[in-house]
Amino acid sequence: MKLGYCVLETGEVYSGHWLGGEPRAGEVVFNTSHSGYEEIATDPSYYTQIVVMTAPMMGNYGVAREVWESHRLWIQGFVCVQMQASAGDQAWLERLREFKIPVISELDTRALVVRLRHGGTPWGALVTATSEGEARELAKPLIQKEKGKEKDWVFATSSKNFQIRVGQSERGPRVALLDLGCKENIVRELLPYCSEVGVFPSRTSFEKIKAWNPDRIMLSNGPGDPMDVQETVETVRRMIGWKPMMGICMGHQILSLALGAKTYKLKFGHRGSNHPVRDEILNKIYVTSQNHGYAVDSSTLPVEVKVTHVNLNDQTVSGMMSSEKRFLGIQYHPESHPGPREAQALFQYFVEQL
Repeated sequence: MKLGYCVLETGEVYSGHWLGGEPRAGEVVFNTSHSGYEEIATDPSYYTQIVVMTAPMMGNYGVAREVWESHRLWIQGFVCVQMQASAGDQAWLERLREFKIPVISELDTRALVVRLRHGGTPWGALVTATSEGEARELAKPLIQKEKGKEKDWVFATSSKNFQIRVGQSERGPRVALLDLGCKENIVRELLPYCSEVGVFPSRTSFEKIKAWNPDRIMLSNGPGDPMDVQETVETVRRMIGWKPMMGICMGHQILSLALGAKTYKLKFGHRGSNHPVRDEILNKIYVTSQNHGYAVDSSTLPVEVKVTHVNLNDQTVSGMMSSEKRFLGIQYHPESHPGPREAQALFQYFVEQL
């Protein structure tokens, strides 16, 4: 069995078993979901990230292409305590290897996650080496190269061509979906209520969206720092008040920037399917699926914008709205996948009541 190392740019090194893939670098983050490894890996919001799973067993229920959130795997690495790799079932491991994603198991994920919680989420690399010293040397250029990438990760993961998805409701609205690194399940949740969903690339101009004449606007999830996203904030600023609009995760953050608010980087982010939120729109408390490293500063929101959703773990903004301008921003993932489905009613609210 080869040795595998997770090397952090801050100097810490964690060892385990190398199960395949090619050495890669990325931001090292952790996810507390007990299931959903395939949905997580195919979510464009994990672009450039090495994912450390806190649940001990991964790959133990196989794979299913129908739960994919996009056409490919976006993660830079996969770390877990145990990986299902028996003679009878290695499906998830084989899928990771197919995309050359580096995999390390038998690593002390508890120690690594404690480090990430206390010290934040640094860049790091997964490498195979014969010693810790060699691992450090191999990791350094990988991290430098990955950090040098273009910062508009939304553009890197967004679709490049306009497409129309036919909905299931002939009398339903036409929704323009601005793809900021969209999960497929956002589209799946919209289709039952809509006649059409038009999917627009992230840098589409307001004029092109206006020419399609949608009834409503959806801003999708996506990866990275919202401050690094080019062109989209200005497009969204021009759409505020034009048609009812809903933003999810990155879409929520872009909407906030368009309003003149500020965002900030969380110490270790919110990633998992067990985050409690108080929802004043649906008037209940429920558990949500979350995946983001940035949040909106509530003190910078315009006075007419109401904070309607609060993360009960740390009191950060989980949602906001304006009845006058008819927009809603949600920081978590009401489309679930993976995670609880208690917030799915927000899609019906968006289509029928916003």
